[in-house]
Amino acid sequence: MQRLAGALVIAACVAFSACSRTDLDPATLVITDTRAWTGNPQQPWAEAVAVSGNRIVAVGSNADIGEHVGDETRIIVGTGNMLVPGFIDTHVHFVVGGAGLTSVQLRDAATQAEFVRRIAEHAAGLDAGEWILQGAWDHKNWGGELPNREWIDAVSPDNPVWIARLDGHMALANSLALELANIDADTPDIAGGEIVRDADGIPTGILKDNAMTLVEAVVPLPGKALMQRQVEAAMEYVASNGVTTVHDMHDVLADPDAGWKAIGIYRELQADGKLQTRIYSMLPLADWQAVRAAVDEQGIGDDWLRIGGLKGFMDGSLGSHTAAFFEPFSDTPDQRGFLINTLDDMRARISGADAAGLHVAVHAIGDRAISDLLDIYRDVAAENGPRDRRFRIEHAQHIAPGDIARFATQDVIASMQPYHAIDDGRWAEDVIGPERIKTTYAFRSLIDSGARVAFGSDWFVAPPTPLEGIYAAVTRRTLDGANPDGWVPEQQISVEQALRAYTVEGAYASFEEDRKGMIQPGMLADLVLIDRDITRVPPEAIRDA
Repeated sequence: MQRLAGALVIAACVAFSACSRTDLDPATLVITDTRAWTGNPQQPWAEAVAVSGNRIVAVGSNADIGEHVGDETRIIVGTGNMLVPGFIDTHVHFVVGGAGLTSVQLRDAATQAEFVRRIAEHAAGLDAGEWILQGAWDHKNWGGELPNREWIDAVSPDNPVWIARLDGHMALANSLALELANIDADTPDIAGGEIVRDADGIPTGILKDNAMTLVEAVVPLPGKALMQRQVEAAMEYVASNGVTTVHDMHDVLADPDAGWKAIGIYRELQADGKLQTRIYSMLPLADWQAVRAAVDEQGIGDDWLRIGGLKGFMDGSLGSHTAAFFEPFSDTPDQRGFLINTLDDMRARISGADAAGLHVAVHAIGDRAISDLLDIYRDVAAENGPRDRRFRIEHAQHIAPGDIARFATQDVIASMQPYHAIDDGRWAEDVIGPERIKTTYAFRSLIDSGARVAFGSDWFVAPPTPLEGIYAAVTRRTLDGANPDGWVPEQQISVEQALRAYTVEGAYASFEEDRKGMIQPGMLADLVLIDRDITRVPPEAIRDA
């Protein structure tokens, strides 16, 4: 932008007919000659926007905004571009995502050999004893066989390996990591989790959900300096993809205090003027009493950093076969997933947090988990009385048909991640069959029912790239190219509906609709300039914008 500044000012003077000033205070920034999707139903489109400081002061035609141009106004001419409100990613694991930027990259490893080779190359650059973490592998890439410690022991003899499947609900440990965690054939299973074993009862290295805590307990925690570098890397990365706000879901397996530590780092970065991503920090639901005390003492925060939200878990994931379903999985008819926490524990935590005025968001993926959670939300709302609580269900992936209408009638927000649909859509029918997929990632059904649907990525699990998310929601073309007309195409939505889910509804999902999510006067000037109008290009071209 700086390189073109001179040309932009000249072009703007022509567009405004003159560079004369009125008695209005000059804007610090003007964007003109663009096609601005505002998110505001009263003024859905505009040509130009004026900003003063960090707030939008005017939205309208080029002529309207010309009145706000002064000698010091920075002008951007957006010819051929589209301007939208800053994208809000309503579900990220921010520090883990930042850490993953420098970890071994396994997401697209297509074969067992490639999986092993990448781990070997990564291990070769480490000192003995350093852990190999993250990974984000997907066993579906090579046909569905789960990796085994025997695959990687020979290439990582001096480095403990603990690498997660891309959904974060199971991970692979090599023999050294299992030894450090004291896991062997005699180790008992843990409720809400599984130690996968071979025919002789020997652990294969795969641990699922709550069983993962056995290894997490011995993984060295990152120090403060490393966490800060991870946060800075995360901020740069999401900004490069147009994300201006994230809802940060703190993981609790590795370090129950990780969320509080992250908030401390965010506050230090903010004090130093280095916090460039707005953060709604959602701490573990089990910590609701500590969060209530923090809110009572410090308040919920400001436009840069807010607390008061809580994240809980009902079940696991579809890819790990740990999501809780009413009926068995199609490919493993002796399994139907499981709940990670008991219903009594979830009910008590949600009721206590809600009575304290806190904001509850709970992970639920399988149809049973979603239905049980809707029941709890219904009962807690009746018990604690009317208020603007905005309960959220994170993921809401596989909904029983009879439960779709309950999101709207119970005022429950569906916090969903559209990229998962084109990823999981490659294999989900094999797991849950042709009937249950009809209400899987049911964007259209939920929106048509009047429910609020907010979009995010689930980064590190999926990339924090809203344009890819919009492409996914609009086309539902799976990553393998097998569904050119869309996987479950009746659940496709329009570009504007997807934009709304990434902006307007994202702001609503954190009680911030009065300050972000739209381009209108008084709102924060969080803006994204896209190189083409994604409402006017072929849907398959959206991901290239």
